[in-house]
Amino acid sequence: MCNLGYMEREVLLVLMSPSQQSADKMCYLTRMSPPWPKGKKLVHLDLKGAPPRVEYLHRLIELFSQLGVDGLLVEYEDMFPYEGELHLLQATAQPSYSRAEVLSIQEAAKARGMEVIPLVQTYGHMEFVLKHRPLWHLREVPHCVGTLNPHKEEGVKLVMEMLRQVVELHPDLSTIHIGADEVYTLGEGEDSKLWLASTGCTVEQLFLSHVTKVVKAIKETWPDMNIIMWDDMMRGMSQDTLKASGLVGLVQPMLWDYTPDLDVDKTVSLLEKYCSAGMSDLWAASSFKGSTFVHTCVTSTQRHVDNHLQWLKVAASLSAAINMKGMAITGWQRYDHLSVLCELLPVALPSLASCLQTLIHGEFSTEAHRKVTEMLGVSSVEVEAMERASAGESLFPGRRLAELIVEINSLLNSEDLRFFESNMFVRGWFSPYHRHRKMVNPLNSMHIHNQASMYLDTLQKEVEAVRKEMVNLYPDSTAEEWIEEHVTPVMVPLQRITEAIQACVKEMVP
Repeated sequence: MCNLGYMEREVLLVLMSPSQQSADKMCYLTRMSPPWPKGKKLVHLDLKGAPPRVEYLHRLIELFSQLGVDGLLVEYEDMFPYEGELHLLQATAQPSYSRAEVLSIQEAAKARGMEVIPLVQTYGHMEFVLKHRPLWHLREVPHCVGTLNPHKEEGVKLVMEMLRQVVELHPDLSTIHIGADEVYTLGEGEDSKLWLASTGCTVEQLFLSHVTKVVKAIKETWPDMNIIMWDDMMRGMSQDTLKASGLVGLVQPMLWDYTPDLDVDKTVSLLEKYCSAGMSDLWAASSFKGSTFVHTCVTSTQRHVDNHLQWLKVAASLSAAINMKGMAITGWQRYDHLSVLCELLPVALPSLASCLQTLIHGEFSTEAHRKVTEMLGVSSVEVEAMERASAGESLFPGRRLAELIVEINSLLNSEDLRFFESNMFVRGWFSPYHRHRKMVNPLNSMHIHNQASMYLDTLQKEVEAVRKEMVNLYPDSTAEEWIEEHVTPVMVPLQRITEAIQACVKEMVP
C-alpha cells in the first residue's frame, strides 16, 4: 500500500475500514521524507508563450503567496520592453509588457514578501533573439536558431546590453539567472572548430569560457549580484574541469529534473560533485507543468507530485556541506520559443498547490490533500476530476477557463471526433474513391454530413466559450494560437468532409 501513487492510495482509503485506514496512515507516515529544507520556493513564470494579462498576473501572485511561494523566477523573453537597438526583440504577436507593468509585477510580489529573479538566456535557447535577420550572423551554426556564437565580441556585447536593461528595470535586484542550458550544436560552427583546433581545448572548455566571460562581466558591473545558471551542460564535466573553469564562487548551479521517476542516487551524486568542486551553493528545479509532452493540454497533478516526492528524497540524502538555496518549481509554457504551447496556467494551479504542499509536509498526505482542496475550493486535485463550480462559489483565478479547457479537450480527444473519417459510414460510403468520382449514396452521405455538422456545431459553441474566457486572462493572440493548435486540426477535416459531401450529392440528386 505504501508504494502506491497518492491517487490510488486516496481511493483505497475511502474503501477501507477506519482501523485499516489508521494502519495504512502509520505505514504511510513512516515513509515520509522531511519537509523541503531551508531556502526559497520559487515559482517559474515562463512568458515566452501565453503571457498573462498583467491584471491576471497580479491575481496569480496573490494566490502564489497564499500557497507559500516566496519568490518568482521570471523568464520574460520577448515580453520584456527592450529599448534602443534591442527594440526588435520585443514581441509582435502581442505588445510586450510596458516598463510600468514590469515594475507593477515587482511591486505586487514585494508587497507579499516575494523576491523577483529575472531569467535572461545568455548562450543557448536564444531563439527569440537570433531568429531576427539582423542577428543571424551571431548564431553558432545557421540552422540552429538558439545557440550564440561564443567567439564574436558583438554577441557578448548583445548579451550584456540585454542584462543591463533587465537589471536596471529591477531596482531591488540581488539575484539573476543567466540560463545557459541546452546549448545545442556548440563546437560545430566554423569559428568554434578553429578555436578547438588551435587551443587543443574541449567543447566543455568552450562552453565554460563563454559563461565565465559573461559571469565576470556581470560581477564587474554589479559586484554584489548573485548569479544562478542551469547545470545540464556541466553534468558530464569532471571536478577538475569545474575547478579550473573560473566559475567557482561566482555561480550557483540549478540542477533540473522534471521526471516523476527522477533518479535519486544519480541526482545526489551530481549535487555532491558540484559541491566537491567548490560550488556548494546549489538550487533544485522541479516542475508543476509544461514538462510532460510538448503539446500537453491538461496537467496531471500526480505526475508532478511524484517529481517532488523524488526531490524530497534527494534533499534528505545530501551532505551537510551542500547549501541548498531553494527550489524553482518550473511551469514551462513552451519547450522553446518556436514550439507549440504547453498547458496554460489555470489548468496547472491544482498541480502547483499540490506540489507546494508536498514540499511543506514532506509527502502528499491526507492533510496536504485537504489543504489544497480547501485553498482552491476544488473537489479534486486533478483538474480533469474537479466538479464544475456554480456561479456563486469562490473560484481560484482562471478556474472557469480551466473547466472549459478540460471540457473541450475531452471532446477533442473523443474517438468519435478524432477518428471520424475512420468510422464505418465514412469508410463504407464516402471513401477517397467515392469522392474522386463523385459517385455516392446520397442517403448515407447525408447521414455522414448531418453527423459531422452536429459535431462542428457543438465544437463551435465550446470554442467560443473558451475564447471568450481566455481573452479575459490572455492576449487575443494566445486564444488564436491555442485554438489553432488544439481545435483546428480536428475541425478542418470535419469541415472538408461536409463540403465534399455537398459537392458530391449535387451530382447525384436532381
